[in-house]
Amino acid sequence: MKVCKFGGSSLADAKQLNKVIDIVLADPARRIVVVSAPGKRHSGDTKVTDLLIELAQVATKGENTDRQFGAVVERYAEIATELKLGEEIVREIEMDLMDRLAQVSKLEPAEFMDLMKASGEDNNAKLVAVAFAARGRKARYASPKDTGMVLTGPFGDATLDPASYATLSRAFSNFDGIVIYPGFFGYTAEGKVATFPRGGSDITGSILAAAVCADVYENFTDVDSVY
Repeated sequence: MKVCKFGGSSLADAKQLNKVIDIVLADPARRIVVVSAPGKRHSGDTKVTDLLIELAQVATKGENTDRQFGAVVERYAEIATELKLGEEIVREIEMDLMDRLAQVSKLEPAEFMDLMKASGEDNNAKLVAVAFAARGRKARYASPKDTGMVLTGPFGDATLDPASYATLSRAFSNFDGIVIYPGFFGYTAEGKVATFPRGGSDITGSILAAAVCADVYENFTDVDSVY
């Protein structure tokens, strides 16, 4: 079995996502797919994670978030529309963001920032799972909370609780089809969302590869040549 991770540039738009699906389906051993949030579509574009950071900052100040909220939802809606995935997944993402924003007054700023940043990967994993299904493939979204990705340390710079390896191994012991897993975040022992440092989806992929004793961990990025 292989665990493979795809970065933001590989998931920036519908064309890129189709390439990802083709790559995964080209090898039946690719069973666990870790995804980042959508990245830049072109020079001068903004990554979804950066849009979410701005959204969180504006919400924390108590200012109107309509523009920032709309910009985030539009990125997912554009991909869903081009791939003809239907409106349900977009509504699900929109409702998820609304639920997260509603917690701004209940959480400390660092906790709220992690909650918002993590939505980039989390909602993209849900969308990618729907995209695989639309291609007639059995694929499901898996939650870091449900599978036992427990983190410790400061918000925004968390690390894995080593006990999570055994929990994650058990969680993946009886799955079939393709699992789409959001990178970059996990949950504290208290059930709060916490993120690794930026670039943390790479960390998620390596953790899962170790936990399931994968034969290979493939880390894809969309660049020409080898750097």
